[in-house]
Amino acid sequence: MDSAPRPRRPDAAELPEAEVIDAFGDWATGTGPLYRRLADGVRRAIEDGALPPGQRIPAERQLAASLRLSRTTVVAAYDVLREAGLIESRTGSGTRVAAGVRTRRDVTDGRVPGGKASSIYQRLIDGPAQVISLTRSAEGAVPELAQALRELAAGDLSAAFDEPGYHPSGLPALREAIAVYLTGTGLPTTPAQVLVTTGSHQALVLVSELYLRQGSTALAESPGWPCCLDVYRARGARVVTVPIDDDGPDVTAMAAAFAARRPDLVYLMPTFHNPTGVLTSASRRRAIAELSSRHEVPILEDNAYIAHTGQGDTPGLLAAYAPAGAEVLSAGSLAKVVWAGLRIGWVRGPSEIVERLARRKAFADLGSPVIDQMLAARLLPRLTEIQAARNPVREERLAHAEKLLRERLPSWSWRRPAGGSGLWIELPGTDAAEFAHVALRHGVEIVPGAITDPTGRHDHYLRLPFTFSPEVLDGVVERLAGAWAEFTRRGPAARDGRAGAGPAAGPR
Repeated sequence: MDSAPRPRRPDAAELPEAEVIDAFGDWATGTGPLYRRLADGVRRAIEDGALPPGQRIPAERQLAASLRLSRTTVVAAYDVLREAGLIESRTGSGTRVAAGVRTRRDVTDGRVPGGKASSIYQRLIDGPAQVISLTRSAEGAVPELAQALRELAAGDLSAAFDEPGYHPSGLPALREAIAVYLTGTGLPTTPAQVLVTTGSHQALVLVSELYLRQGSTALAESPGWPCCLDVYRARGARVVTVPIDDDGPDVTAMAAAFAARRPDLVYLMPTFHNPTGVLTSASRRRAIAELSSRHEVPILEDNAYIAHTGQGDTPGLLAAYAPAGAEVLSAGSLAKVVWAGLRIGWVRGPSEIVERLARRKAFADLGSPVIDQMLAARLLPRLTEIQAARNPVREERLAHAEKLLRERLPSWSWRRPAGGSGLWIELPGTDAAEFAHVALRHGVEIVPGAITDPTGRHDHYLRLPFTFSPEVLDGVVERLAGAWAEFTRRGPAARDGRAGAGPAAGPR
């Protein structure tokens, strides 16, 4: 702690309770008595500047209710912090971070900034911990990737190495391969309609830069994945949501939203939506495309999970149902079917829009890594084959996860998804954000529904990826069952305000 004291500005906004509790981080996963672990979590938040001088922290009884702890544990933790001079309590003012506290850095630096998904990125930076995180569903690489790498290394790379290596729009061979792949799905595509990106996340960022600015409106499904929606909020856009049912987004609600305030961009995940796993029907895709075309509102469809097919047929991309002249962009990547570490994605759209996105791509990084693109160009023609080889493994893991849940947590309910990588589980009469705190103490980080839907309609849901190995799934459900037993034994939380939202979600 090397900087001068920074008293809180009188006009500084108070952080809400949910963000204060989030700032404690993974306090429950340490060792030693609970009160000491909690005190250490609060201390780190204060010293890192996440909780600045003067910030109010929850009262002892309130924090105990939010974290499902005994009040004695919270009292003991606060006593440790008071003795260290980190917090102070005054009648009528509550408990606050002490005014003279020194922080490691300016409070504007803090931890990773962001909205609902801020701790997602912090989890990636911090690296693995003792906790099993359910914030991401990425799997290891397919064996075909290593084979493609060996073939590439054994070939003649001189032609590639002789040229500068700048391809802002993408390596021509890869753009051609993506165009052929998309054409094979039923969406005729030319290389000029394809922009290669560094993962599908960059595609979302580039599209947001093109269509959104301060005061814009983006329309999305609810629930939705906070990592994606925060991209649009970061542009200063207001995110308006519409509900989703078993057939996809509610078109009547979309039409009402279009009439009330014409959105600048519609963001949808029609194929195995994250987190619900819903597969938007062909008729619903057609209705959405026609509605957006009629109102001249562009659509970005995120196909991150398109390769995670289960049983039955999958409709074509939403863009394939769009009338002529409609502005529909389709984002995809190899992350979920090949390997998340192969940071290759793409966005397909009208060639004039792709050209404008390419200029922003050039500003961002001058082009994605060439070797990665060369690998991807080798793998694209085999994508359907790779997908077919992985699907039985996913089906086995899904069946294993469902069997474990039925045996150990029979009061939980879910709808078996047609594809994707996770179960959207409903907890009986329970706020999943409250359960998240107890689960973390048992070594599992969950994604509570509250961070996916600001309306509160999905507060009693959580997302559980089933792509882990059977051994890891065994451990996940064992820990969750232990956490649920403790949670239900304590009974409903009695508190004055809403509990914090718990750990945030992770990369998709």
